[in-house]
Amino acid sequence: MKFSLVLATVGRFDELVRFLESLDAQDYRNFELIVVDQNSDDRLAALLQRYRQKFSLRHVRAPARGVSRARNLGLDLVDGDVIAFPDDDCWYPPGLLQKVAIVLNGHPELDGITGRFTDGDGNTEGRWLASSVLLDRYNVWRGAIEFSIFLRRRVVDAIGPFDQTLGVGAGTAWGAAEGTDYLLRSLHHGFKLKFMADMTLHHPVKTSHFDAGACNRQQKYEAGIGRVMRINHYPFWYFPVTCIRTCCGVLVALASGNFLKARFKYLSVLARMRGWRA
Repeated sequence: MKFSLVLATVGRFDELVRFLESLDAQDYRNFELIVVDQNSDDRLAALLQRYRQKFSLRHVRAPARGVSRARNLGLDLVDGDVIAFPDDDCWYPPGLLQKVAIVLNGHPELDGITGRFTDGDGNTEGRWLASSVLLDRYNVWRGAIEFSIFLRRRVVDAIGPFDQTLGVGAGTAWGAAEGTDYLLRSLHHGFKLKFMADMTLHHPVKTSHFDAGACNRQQKYEAGIGRVMRINHYPFWYFPVTCIRTCCGVLVALASGNFLKARFKYLSVLARMRGWRA
């Protein structure tokens, strides 16, 4: 079983070094890394050349920015049996690829698996599913994040490219949920995907404070979520239910005197509504 890892990157160096080191530390060695470089300079050239001596690595330049565009460029080059989409600021724990290979080899009925994430200190964000379970269109929001997705080649061949209007750098208001959209399309085709509660990857926790930067980032994410719910034809009742849950979070934050968090959640609801309406 060969892994093809498609990594889109722009503006990062130290974080990419951390990922490359974690990849080189994997005991499972049958993989290729395809780095889709969206930088306008050659900051990564020497670094990637050094790691070419350690494992199979292809370095391609993207003609335009956008994480979904970059992943699509990488998808045209893969030749592995399992496809994954690591972020340029995530990193793999020891033994991750071996674990994925064992699960997929042992369960040929599964078309893909997903996991959760923590940072280096064990912190996480979001509401993850409590146990391992098959994904459906309702629990998928709590059972996957882009860099934790591992799909068999047959899924990618059937689903095709990412929606280039979604994700960071797309040039639209929909700054997230491109991976969830990809999983929803996979589920619609009848593929069987499973969330593995004991499969943990690593990534920085972005929202530890509720300042202006966090609010701006969250509004892009939530607009993408609302958009993906709409284009994947969720029933009308489902969307207000998700908004009501966040509104309850606003009230809880107000009651506890955390006004910054209350504002953060309020702006999240508004952005999700914009995504849905558009």
